[in-house]
Amino acid sequence: MECFVGIDVSKDRLDVHVLPSGEAFSVSSDGESVGLLADRLSALRPVTVALEATGGFEVVAAGILASSGLPVVVVNPAQVRSFARALGRRAKTDPIDALVIARFAEAARPELRPLADAEQRLLSDLTARRRQILQMLVAERQRLGRAGDLRLKKSLRRLITALQKELDEVDGEIDQAVRASPVWRRKETLMQSVPGVGRITARNILADMPELGTLDRRQAAALAGLAPFTRQSGQWRGKSFIGGGRSHVRCALFMAALSAARYNPALKVFHQRLIAAGKPKMVALIAVARKLLVILNAVIRDQKPWQPA
Repeated sequence: MECFVGIDVSKDRLDVHVLPSGEAFSVSSDGESVGLLADRLSALRPVTVALEATGGFEVVAAGILASSGLPVVVVNPAQVRSFARALGRRAKTDPIDALVIARFAEAARPELRPLADAEQRLLSDLTARRRQILQMLVAERQRLGRAGDLRLKKSLRRLITALQKELDEVDGEIDQAVRASPVWRRKETLMQSVPGVGRITARNILADMPELGTLDRRQAAALAGLAPFTRQSGQWRGKSFIGGGRSHVRCALFMAALSAARYNPALKVFHQRLIAAGKPKMVALIAVARKLLVILNAVIRDQKPWQPA
């Protein structure tokens, strides 16, 4: 009989639920306890061990369990909560969450993907930190534009200077991390061979979509949240939308699409053809972003720089 394990992760403990036996227990989240848990679960030979993404607390537990050979998958908490609502479970406690995660794993059979290693997590964390600093810089510069008092302006300028210095430091650390990896350097060079894709876009994709090059075009579009989905019922046909997926990758590709629609000869023609066909400008740009992702997936897969047709 197939076995599925759901684990709810918190700062100090892991709540575990095993299906179909219904066994439920909790362990401490320290490394030694998680190692003992891995030995205990290995004896059950589970099909899937599912943990919910909880802002980074799951990283250590997932790494230890995966290193023991267990089929670990980190699931999207929004999907788990939607599944819980579909089951009619309104109560939310850690043991209940573990049960819901186990049932979600049993019903949805989420695809197992290799977990990020330490270098990949570091690059992802550094790019996330870069985004945070940029958001703070934008906010402080807007406040500076509205400030009237001289003392307030001096305070804002000091903080902007400090944030800019920190941004330069983080950029240097990202550059050092990428240059230290021949694989990342090769991927970055291949992506930058596509007109419209710059260093920042390439590194965002390296950090947040390491699977690129191993996917087909539909999988890549879905993972980035660029695959359109339709709404229809009977004779009624609604508009198509995009959503879900990895929002940071989607935003990076959208910004690159703005440039590619002007300077990439193939995508410029593609964009103009969509506009001439009456497509709204935003729809046309999203289509360019999706096509750009397909091109990037192909150049990494084939290990060949982009060449115009």
